[in-house]
Amino acid sequence: MAQTLHVHKNDNVLVISGNAVGKQGKVLKVFPLSNRVLIESVNIVKRHTRPSQKNPQGGVVQKEAPIHASNVMVVCPKCSEPTRVGHAHIKDVTSGKRKTMRVCKNCEEMF
Repeated sequence: MAQTLHVHKNDNVLVISGNAVGKQGKVLKVFPLSNRVLIESVNIVKRHTRPSQKNPQGGVVQKEAPIHASNVMVVCPKCSEPTRVGHAHIKDVTSGKRKTMRVCKNCEEMF
């Protein structure tokens, strides 16, 4: 069963544990079924590939591998600090529906 994660695509995140601790990057893809995220320039692995039409030379290709979502913290766009993410329910003026926004626990800024 898929669940929502505290990390979304295009978020700037900081890795807080594992081999890539301390590195920052942008989230490229989120895998909610396995609770993993793919981060730009973090957790680079080497993949040995056979020659194909797409890659006629073959050889060793470096690419990002996903890491567990619990090992990253969202960096707030306003205060630029790694933070926990809260949620606030706001009533939309135009439609009258409630909208859920994410909130920085440090500076209380919505994003």
